[in-house]
Amino acid sequence: MNILVIGGSYFLGRVFVMLAAKEHRVTVVNRGTFSMEEFGVKQITGDRHDTSVWRQCDEDYDAVVDFCAYEPGDVSGVLENLSGSARQYIFISTVDVYQRQAGEQCAYVNKEDMKQEDAPLEKRMFQGEAGAYISGKVALEEEVRAVCGIKGIAFTILRPAILYGPYNYAPRESLFIQMAVREHLLPRFTDAKGRFQFVYVKDGAEAVLKCLGNEKSHGQVYNLCGDEILDYDMFFRVLADCAGQTENVSGSRGSDSATAEEGRSMTDERNVNAAGSKLREVYMTLEEADKQGIPIPFPATAEETELVSNLRSKEELGMIYTPFREGMQKTFHAFSGYFGHL
Repeated sequence: MNILVIGGSYFLGRVFVMLAAKEHRVTVVNRGTFSMEEFGVKQITGDRHDTSVWRQCDEDYDAVVDFCAYEPGDVSGVLENLSGSARQYIFISTVDVYQRQAGEQCAYVNKEDMKQEDAPLEKRMFQGEAGAYISGKVALEEEVRAVCGIKGIAFTILRPAILYGPYNYAPRESLFIQMAVREHLLPRFTDAKGRFQFVYVKDGAEAVLKCLGNEKSHGQVYNLCGDEILDYDMFFRVLADCAGQTENVSGSRGSDSATAEEGRSMTDERNVNAAGSKLREVYMTLEEADKQGIPIPFPATAEETELVSNLRSKEELGMIYTPFREGMQKTFHAFSGYFGHL
């Protein structure tokens, strides 16, 4: 197949290109921050908002895969200026597009409580960068449907949960891996009640591959997430296991909080462990973590918890998701090699 990839040099897009180039013709359009030509693909450098870029794309493409559309007009700008043709448009959205529920409705006792792909989307405008990201993706999903409908192009929308894995440039799991490798410690949040879902980056790329030329995926939307529902305790336990033997230095495992007398500050623990090799776990509340500048990148409270169902992707695409422990072991290995040589 002949595939046009928009983005494709960073995280999910990069992994997809690496896999797709083994069996398809691939043209990548991006700003050229990183060269992708080593993977045997054609690379066109330019900003997607420059219409002249799309006039260089003069081939007939079996699919366009868009990894970096964030603002209204990003999809129509491509399809209205593309010199060649496109048979399918695969748009990478996010599970964050779903309408937020009230805190008391977020217990998710049963799998049936998780959001299906036909759940209402968020129409409210939230402040900040995250709010703009959500509203942009919601608007673009509508734009994909409308523009592809007018032009007679099949579309597929993929909504990944929290992506993790090698090449992840977002300040999430890599920050804690760096902390474990270079400083031999990990925080443990004693009062975090939030739950969340991850998807391993290679699984996300595999989902895109399964949609290419797949008529069953035309006009469909798929949530992408692993089978496990995680919390911070499980996240840190898996990271600790990946790092090796651990030693609890700031309180009893499973305690609700660590008092000032039971533990020292994060800075103190870093200094104490500077010459050690055993991983130390520093127990702290979310408030203490925030005051000390420790990242809290995933939903931390029950009110923030929003879970989705992956059943459609498993049943219709045949997705088999990588267990979190297996994916994190690969991620830890990839990043630890990098951080260990800094």
